[in-house]
Amino acid sequence: MAYDKFTVLESTAVPLPIENVDTDQIIPARFLKATERKGFGDNLFRDWRYNSDDSPKKEFVLNNPTYSGKILVGGKNFGSGSSREHAAWAVYDYGFRCVVSSFFADIFKNNCLNIGVLPVQVSPEFLDEIFKAIEADPNATLTVDLPNQKISLNTTGTSESFEINDYKKGNMLNGFDDIDYLMNMGETISEFAENTPL
Repeated sequence: MAYDKFTVLESTAVPLPIENVDTDQIIPARFLKATERKGFGDNLFRDWRYNSDDSPKKEFVLNNPTYSGKILVGGKNFGSGSSREHAAWAVYDYGFRCVVSSFFADIFKNNCLNIGVLPVQVSPEFLDEIFKAIEADPNATLTVDLPNQKISLNTTGTSESFEINDYKKGNMLNGFDDIDYLMNMGETISEFAENTPL
């Protein structure tokens, strides 16, 4: 399934300054029955967003209209715990295209890259600066420049570079998942097969 191409994203951000957010908190296990990548955004951070009677918890950031945007800024060690790819699906389905943290669990990071969510790892100092800027002004914006692998805090002009695997970068720039990448190489694969003796 192809996704929108990711090049440069400028957006306000939603702050979640909580460390060690695990995948069960991102999408509780009871919502993992579906096999299609649809509807998971409704249950993103379900137990943090809603009371037992399904009423919204006003204190949780996703229920606060002050904050919005396509960038989620999380605390250190975001996406730890089980390997469920549904956690990345929930982040994407809710509308986030980028997650910023000072450290990601590897499996969650790769699951995000597979579906069009860019995980941007920054230094703890820059993460703290981002949180403070959003607290001071919820309309503060970030610019995430994938071609140049740079994230900037627009209110101050400060920026940092971030790392990304070349293969995953190429896929995101083209809006490809792994299957799209292989399909796009169809002619090359066929030519190789025809010219390679058994």
